[in-house]
Formats: sequence, C-alpha cells, structure tokens
Amino acid sequence: MWKGAGILGALVVLVGAVPLTTARDVVVRLAPILLFLVAVTVLAELADEAGVFDVAARECARWARGSTLLLWLLVVVLATLATVFLSLDTTAVLLTPVVLALAQQLGIAALPFAMTTVWLANTASMLLPVSNLTNLLAQDRLGLSTLGFAAIAWPAALVAVVVTAVVLLVRYRRSLRGRYDVPEVPHVSDPVLLRVAAACCLLLGPLAVAGVPVASVATALAAVLVVAFLVRRRGSLRWSLVPGHLVVMVVGLFLVVAALQARGLTDLLVGLTGTGDGLAGLLRHAGVATVSANVVNNLPAYAALEPTADGTLPVFALLVGVNCGPLVLLWGSLATLLWRERCTARGLHVPWQHFAGVGLVGVPLVVVASTAALALAGG
Repeated sequence: MWKGAGILGALVVLVGAVPLTTARDVVVRLAPILLFLVAVTVLAELADEAGVFDVAARECARWARGSTLLLWLLVVVLATLATVFLSLDTTAVLLTPVVLALAQQLGIAALPFAMTTVWLANTASMLLPVSNLTNLLAQDRLGLSTLGFAAIAWPAALVAVVVTAVVLLVRYRRSLRGRYDVPEVPHVSDPVLLRVAAACCLLLGPLAVAGVPVASVATALAAVLVVAFLVRRRGSLRWSLVPGHLVVMVVGLFLVVAALQARGLTDLLVGLTGTGDGLAGLLRHAGVATVSANVVNNLPAYAALEPTADGTLPVFALLVGVNCGPLVLLWGSLATLLWRERCTARGLHVPWQHFAGVGLVGVPLVVVASTAALALAGG
C-alpha cells in the first residue's frame, strides 16, 4: 500500500496535477506530524524491546488473579492508555502480539483480546492530539493547544471507549468466562532499560498536555531511549526502527487528495456533509467520514473531508468518523492493516466476515453515541 501511495503522489506532481508550490505546502504542513510519527514509532519500538508491553500485560494477568473477564477488563484499560498516550499504531503493532502471546500461554481464547486491541486502537484515539495522526491535523487546522483539544474531545472520547467495551463484552461474553492459572512474576533481562523506557512512555502524555510541542516531546524522549540502548543494548538499534514507508505513504496520500481537491472534490463532499453544526449536521459529518474511511482509509478520508468542516464541532465530528468508524472493512485504517499482519504472524486468522460483522453492529453505536456526546457537550 505504501509503495502505491508513494508512486501516485510522485505522479500527480510530475504530471502537474499538483503544482510544486502546493506540494511544498503539503509537505510543510505535514513535517511536524511526520516527525512525531517517526519519533513515537522509534520510542514505542524500543519500549517494546525493553519489555514494557510484555511486563505490563503479564502484570495485568497477575492482577486479574485468574479471572478471564477481569484480565480482559485490564487489557481494555491497558489498550486505552497505550492508544491515548502512544498512538493507535502502538496498540495495533506492539500491544497486540504481546496480548495474543499471553492469551495463548494462559490457554484462553485469543480472538476477543485481538478484537479488543484493534477496536480500542481506533476508538480510543480521540482524546489527545498524539493519539492519532488525524488529531494532529485537526489540532493544526483549529490552532488548539493539547488541553484545548482534550477539553472538546473528552466527552466523545469517553463515550467511544465505554460503548466499545460494552459492544465487545456482549459479543464475546461466552469466551470471557472461566479462569486460568496465574503466571509467575515476569523475568526482566535489563531492569534499567525497562525503567528508562517506561519513564519515557509515561512522560509523553503529561509533557504534551503541559504545552510542549508533541513533535519535540516525542523526539526528545526517543533520543533519550536511543542513548540508553546505545549504552546497554546497542545491537537492538537498527534503521528499520524508522518508519520510512509510513512517511512515504502519508505524503503520497495527501498529494493525491490535493490533486483531487483541485478538481472539485471538496464541492462534491460539501454536498454530502452539509454545513450544519447541530446534532443532525454533526451526525451527517461523522457518517460521511465513517463511510469514506472504510472505503478509502481514514487518513485520505480526513484530508479530503477537512475543508468541508466549517467550525470546531464539525471538525471533531469528522474525527469521530475517521477515528472510530473504520472498523468494518480491514483497510479502513493503517492500524487495522498492521494489526491483521500481527495476528497472522501469531497464527490467528480473523476472517473478514467476522471483522465486518462485529463492525456493522458496533460502529454505528459508537459513532452515533460519540457524536451525540460531542453535540451535547458543545451545545
């Protein structure tokens, strides 16, 4: 996917569909967001190398004292926190295999835990700008501080997580019954690296909320962790930690959207979203964003729809759609695609019919409830 997006992005510039000045503006706007993407990916990957997610998951298994249901609830909390403070891709890529391995070792059903990580990777990504690249774009568009963003987003973010948990609990209630043998205290090969990595992860959210630019925060914390690994485990540092393919994909997608906008895409989409900011108008924005994200992926969907949102609440309604909505088709978000790869690598095949079936029931509930919370708080 990333190669295709990169090639298309280059082509629209080469054939003149996007003027060089427009392409430059796109790259300038994306630069701090891409810097954050690279830094937070390196931070999360090294934290995983240090054992942060493995230890956290195993501690959840110990705290649950053998109850599968309580373990699942603790994974809900862990996945929510990972998504909110370390971005949705961290939950999809790094937490998912840890949780699946834990489920297999404990002898409990892995599917409910896999579905929980992918759902919360998406639906828990509303609260902070760092939670999702779409949020960073919206923050830039609206000129909000991190606290200002969270002050508007929190009702929808809270409702999205709660409704997600209820939907998944009802769907997998039978699989979440029963008990397991409580595992031993997890072994840590390098406690110093673990502490440094955990501290870097825990500091990201508070520093961003304090008003420090998120790209600067993530870069500084990633640098600290890189230095720690240079000193204690140099062999874990490799160029593949840098997500160059994601950078190419994001730039390519946004250049393609810019070419389509120059040819009337925005006018077409305004006819679909309307211009109202009451509940009906917000639901319309969120609904169009949900369908668009499932059809073409959430990043280009947000980029295409952003010009249609006239005002703060319509922008957040779009975020509800592109963040919480792309859970019907497997290509709806990059996090979902990455999640499926991790599931397959662990031997868990999630049929697209099953994934879509859960999404067709749960997505409308999450999107409508979150949009209603946004409208009620904003009104």
